[in-house]
Amino acid sequence: MAEDQPSPSVQASHTTKPSSVPAEEYDKKCIFCRIVNNETGTELLHSDGDISCFKDIKPGAPHHYLVVPTKHIGNCKSLNKEHVPLVKQMVDVGKDVLQKNNVTDLTDVRFGFHWPPFCSVTHLHLHVLAPVSQMGFMSRFIYRLSSYWFVTADQLIELLSSKGETN
Repeated sequence: MAEDQPSPSVQASHTTKPSSVPAEEYDKKCIFCRIVNNETGTELLHSDGDISCFKDIKPGAPHHYLVVPTKHIGNCKSLNKEHVPLVKQMVDVGKDVLQKNNVTDLTDVRFGFHWPPFCSVTHLHLHVLAPVSQMGFMSRFIYRLSSYWFVTADQLIELLSSKGETN
């Protein structure tokens, strides 16, 4: 029936791409895998072969986006030195999406990851929050700098870059 189908205006707002993620890089139980493969109706603000971005369903700031790799990668503890370019690319996509949404003060933003076991979804995802100055009390706690449960993108890049240097 026509009522069961999304309206054409909703479909047109999505950045569509055919599902090209190989089966071993896709987890059908993972909500983020389903989102990047356009299976949920979530609007993708950015989507290319490697990275996708969409709004967080429980925003902690006026602009709260999640940047995820297209292929299923576990949490930040599963990363190694070879993933540094991916993390940097995720940050770059986050900055681009902020700028496309008229966030020009990049000094009032936060880019970071929840450190396991404090991840609600075990698909690597970068939180992009802005403006930080407008975050409420709980958001400031949940996305707190120098905490046991949240690391900035810069901290993760530094940690990954130092992996293997003692070998």
